[in-house]
Amino acid sequence: MIKACIFDLDGVIVDTAKYHYLAWKKLADELGINFTLEDNERLKGVSRMQSLEIILELGNLKLDEKEKEVLAEKKNKWYVEYISRMGKSEIFPGVEAFIDILRENNIKTAIASASKNTRIILERLDLEKKFDVIIDGTMISKAKPDPEIFLKAAEYLKVQPNECVVFEDAVAGVEAAKRVGMKVIGVGDPDILKDAHTVIQSFEGLDLSIIYNL
Repeated sequence: MIKACIFDLDGVIVDTAKYHYLAWKKLADELGINFTLEDNERLKGVSRMQSLEIILELGNLKLDEKEKEVLAEKKNKWYVEYISRMGKSEIFPGVEAFIDILRENNIKTAIASASKNTRIILERLDLEKKFDVIIDGTMISKAKPDPEIFLKAAEYLKVQPNECVVFEDAVAGVEAAKRVGMKVIGVGDPDILKDAHTVIQSFEGLDLSIIYNL
């Protein structure tokens, strides 16, 4: 019996990846490094410091740890400025209506995102009250595919892992949820997310059958 749905944030609820790109691009330009959308693909699912290392490598720049920390903080400041201007229009189509259906049917809802800016984003989207539990990057120590973030969400929701359905757009997230016996609905490309129990391209028109038919 499914009692809860757990949602990743970026790529599932909203697209914040474009703001990461704009902030990294601004930093690269300041450093005189050519940074393209193709280069940006290498940064997906990678930590802030690892992302900075990749950009410095592109420019053959070697900096000490203190200098790297200053640059990473500068990038994050710009990113937060970008996401602080987000609005409800950026929520993916059908997402809010589907969450409302879940809540009307007494299915608990949670956000499980590694982003430390999760609460800022949800506040800008006016979605905080749609979730019973919000687990963000400040509450975990291990990245996906480690299942820590999903186990914490289940714990806070007071449900068992096998009573949860996870909505994920990343391979590492699919693997993390499956490791602890959760059902997974991939959001995106079925070829990439082939290990999910099922895959959707959009939340538009979705109803409870999507979770009960897993």
